Amino acid sequence: MRLQHVLLPALLVATPALAADLAVTINVPTLNVAEYHKPYVAAWVEREDNSVAAQLAVWYQTQKGGAEGEGQKWLKDLRQWWRRGGREMTMPADGITGATRAPGEYTLTFTSGKAPLGDLPAGHYRLVVEAAREVGGLERVTLPFSWPPKKPVSQKTTGKTELGNVRLGLKP
Repeated sequence: MRLQHVLLPALLVATPALAADLAVTINVPTLNVAEYHKPYVAAWVEREDNSVAAQLAVWYQTQKGGAEGEGQKWLKDLRQWWRRGGREMTMPADGITGATRAPGEYTLTFTSGKAPLGDLPAGHYRLVVEAAREVGGLERVTLPFSWPPKKPVSQKTTGKTELGNVRLGLKP
């Protein structure tokens, strides 16, 4: 009996915490235009009060003509992202920023308890993905979700010009 009182707490401490996963798939569409530039794209998690809970990704031109950081001046073209927290970020941000992407589908996976999600509190959120392209347009899509997920969730929305399908997958 005494051994049970010692082993049970030890087993509870040794059991790993359950982690939830969040996967975002962003499709950068192929556009039939005379002058094509890869879009700047930002993805973040937003609280119900529109404040940023987590910055997930920012893709921008990391080099232009050999000058590191010159592409940063165009980040403000991602208007909502810029106003909601982008201007306070120091670029490049480790694990979040990267080069612009060619047309195609890109999947980003995040685990609770690890950067950039960290210990995201339970609640209602929105995934926001915004894209802006030189000699192009600006587009933003959102997908609401609850965190942490109680069961697997899969949602999709589709942009009209600068973004293709954007999918959100949640796993408990």
